[in-house]
Order: sequence, then structure tokens, then C-alpha cells
Amino acid sequence: MFKVCIVTTVSMTLKAFVLDLAKAMARTGDFELHFVCDHDDDFALMLPEYIHYHPISMKRGISLGGFKAAVEMYKLFKGEKFDLVQYSTPNAACYASFAAKLAGVKARLYCQWGIAYVGFYGLKRSVFKIMEKMICHNSTMIEPDSFGNLKFCRQEKIYTTEKSKVIWNGSASGVSFEKFDISRREKWFDEIRDKYCIPKNAKVFIFIGRITRDKGVNELFEASQKILRKYNDAYLLMVGNVEKNDSISDELFGWAQNEPRVIFAGFTSEVEKYIAASDVYVLPSYREGFGSAVIEAEAMGVPVIVTNIPGPTDAMKEEVTGFLVKKGSVFELYNAMEKLYCSEELRSEMGKNAFEFALKGFEQKALFEKIIDDRTKIIEKSLSK
Repeated sequence: MFKVCIVTTVSMTLKAFVLDLAKAMARTGDFELHFVCDHDDDFALMLPEYIHYHPISMKRGISLGGFKAAVEMYKLFKGEKFDLVQYSTPNAACYASFAAKLAGVKARLYCQWGIAYVGFYGLKRSVFKIMEKMICHNSTMIEPDSFGNLKFCRQEKIYTTEKSKVIWNGSASGVSFEKFDISRREKWFDEIRDKYCIPKNAKVFIFIGRITRDKGVNELFEASQKILRKYNDAYLLMVGNVEKNDSISDELFGWAQNEPRVIFAGFTSEVEKYIAASDVYVLPSYREGFGSAVIEAEAMGVPVIVTNIPGPTDAMKEEVTGFLVKKGSVFELYNAMEKLYCSEELRSEMGKNAFEFALKGFEQKALFEKIIDDRTKIIEKSLSK
């Protein structure tokens, strides 16, 4: 049995991208699984008994506690003698890659689910780029979750061709067609629209994610402001936690909060219901690892609008399942939103294409089989050396 330790900064990442995979790995009987993240008692209680949990204090952002976290990981890795240590998210990857190498772990896998430095400028960008290179240098294999980011990082010389690859078509965890069950779309459509008093014939644009500048929220609010002023039956549904700071326009945020047809739903574990109640999914983000919500929307038969950046471009087919728009362009975003608003036929055609695209290329069970095979090969190769 192979001993595998999976490390992220916070439990939310493990819940969203790792837990279902870990359960699938455990069912094979070939893996002993360990999780490491910041302290979360509720998360510990929800874990299956076969997953060993090792809380280590970590926070997002640069922290002086990072050295202590790295020391604790080193002790854990040295004592447990893992066959594979897998890590993702900037802080956890920085600490774990260094500690695992120092502890003599032969297989050190960096799951690159996003590249932090591309969203920064000046000194901060330089620091985080150096950190990204260090993580990759300390890793024996790097697996970004999109071909766009794979190509970008090779061009940036972050890592070499020999030690990097994408599994199947990309994505950290694929999409579960049991959870995102399109046959229940009509039921969920009525449930969510009744909950928020949205008329059945309204056209709803949905955003899912952290409500912050890097997700393109300023551009989304500005484009939506124009759409809602022009069309009385247009709505904007914002699903996710608000991370309001100076980077979000006070004027636009104030408009969104005071506009009855902009609905802030907050975080939900039932995002599939909200997608089912929507007509178009919009992700005007500045940077993404992949953009999992894109294929989740497509799995529910909803056309998508995403920015032309590495990651989301691999999660859709341009002018087949939706539209690509230039990053930061309110003009292009507005035009794409209006085009889909105005044509029920186009929404229907793209929605059907979207479902078929997601089912063929990102079905979760098929992806998990490929990931499990990949992890087995990585460990066996490291043990043979």
C-alpha cells in the first residue's frame, strides 16, 4: 500500500478538489491517505476514518508562520516516510515542496491549480514568480490543470517539458454528473427562482466565485449595469463570498448592492441549483488555474462567457459552448452578454453543445481513473530509482 500525503493551505481546497478523489483512491485499496491543511475542527469531523488528518497552522498570504509550518511538515514527512507528497496553493506548496525534499521524499508532486504571480505587478509579482520557480525546482513532477498554463509556464521557464504534464483534458477534479444532474434542472430552476422572487421568464446571468477584483468583478458590474438598464427582465446572480477591498470600485459595488435585480446569494454547497436557475454563466477573471465552474455550468447545459486567459479557454469551445472576451474589456463582455440575452436559439444551441463537451471531456469518474493511474506510476517510478 502506498502512503500519500496531500497538502493545501486551507481545508476548502481539499473539500472542493481533493476529497472525492481521495475517496476514489481509498476504494482501490492501494493507498493510505493523509491530509494536511490549516486547523479546521469541522473538517476533521467530516472526514472518513480512513483519511488521516494532520492540521498545521497556515494562512493565505505571506506569513512569518511559514517557517514553523515548514518545520512541522518536515517532521511529519520524515516520520511517516510517505511514498508521495502532493501539494497545491501557493503557501502550502512552498512549505511542503521544501520540507518534502529535505525529508527525502522521492515523489514530490506539485498540482499547479493556478499561478498567483500573473495577477500581481512590480515587486510582488517578482517575489511570487521566484517562489513559483522554487516550488517547481523542489518538485519531481508538476501537473498544471490546464494546457494553457502548461504552455505559459514552459515559455516563462518556470519548469521544463520533462517534468511537467496535464492529465487528460485538464481540470483538478472534473465534473460529477451525479451532482450536476441536468435532468433535475427544471426542478432546481423553479426552486431557486421562487426563493429569490426571480420571474420565470427573466434572463439570469450567473457569476460563481470569490467576489473580488481578480475575478473581473468591476468589469462584470459595469457590463451588467448597462444590460440591466437596457433590459428590464435581466438579472445578475452573484454566488460566492464578498471579498470587498479597495480594488473593487465603490461606485459599482454600491450600485450592485442597491440594484434589486443584482442578487448576492453568498456561498453555497449547492451551486448546481443556482446554475440550473440561470441562463448564462459569466467568468471575467484575470487569472485561473482552470475554472472548474465553467465545466460545471456546461454540465448543466448553460452557455458560458469567459476571459481569454490560460485555463478557462481549455474548459470551453469558442463560439460553440460560449464566447471568449478580452481580459478587462467591458465592451467585449457587454457585447457577449447582450448577444446571448437576445437569442434564445443561441443559448439553447450553445447549452446543448456545452453539455456534450463537458460529458465527453471532463466526466469525473473517468478523470479519477486517469489520476489514480498517474499517481501509481509516479510512485512506482520513484521507488525503482
